[in-house]
Amino acid sequence: MTETEATAELTANFSDTVRTLFSAGSVRDTLAQVVALATTTIEGCDFAGIFLLEDGVLTTPASSDPLVTEIDALQHSFGEGPCLAAIEEGIGFYAGDLADDERWNTFGPQAAARGIRSVLALPLPVDGVPGSLNLYARYPHAFGVIDRGRGLLLAAMAGMAVSSARSHEDDERKAANLHAALATREVIGQAQGILMEREHIGPEPAFDVLRRASQHLNIKLRDVARNLIETGERPDTG
Repeated sequence: MTETEATAELTANFSDTVRTLFSAGSVRDTLAQVVALATTTIEGCDFAGIFLLEDGVLTTPASSDPLVTEIDALQHSFGEGPCLAAIEEGIGFYAGDLADDERWNTFGPQAAARGIRSVLALPLPVDGVPGSLNLYARYPHAFGVIDRGRGLLLAAMAGMAVSSARSHEDDERKAANLHAALATREVIGQAQGILMEREHIGPEPAFDVLRRASQHLNIKLRDVARNLIETGERPDTG
């Protein structure tokens, strides 16, 4: 395939890739789609995975095969490897043959012994969280120029898609918290109303009854209020 043909193919597949990534849904599902797309659209890629470094902890939240997790654990254990280097330096790293790559003398032979000869590691920053998209191959020099171009494009789109998914999850979480807060407020308000009517007291003394019962019974205020509404029994304030 010529460079012109490769460029045309990348352009043709771009919209499909974007649609797939941005419609995945959750962050976890988006990461899984990134890995799936890597193995299906990049010819030299046999396995794929993602590194994320969150709060100093390195994780592999998505991978196409258990072997990926094993290879990632080797890098973590030895403290070296192309994927770690991609995270630390923020640039891509390509190992054509791990069996004799002098940059990673400890990790390389161990990975090759497990059947991984080539690695293409690409930075994948997600909302300030360092990460990398890691492509693995059984054969040496598996990733040509076209494959590396596809990998760079996929990593760039993946970073945006994961950031979008994370933002969407944050919005949903905020909406759920707001809904829960409003529901709690309504329950407490109903319980206050019952006490006000029954005991001929104002809203503040009624709330104080619920607060003291919550402390005495060591349960949440909303649960005290809900029990009063459901049973009609005055909460025990001790």
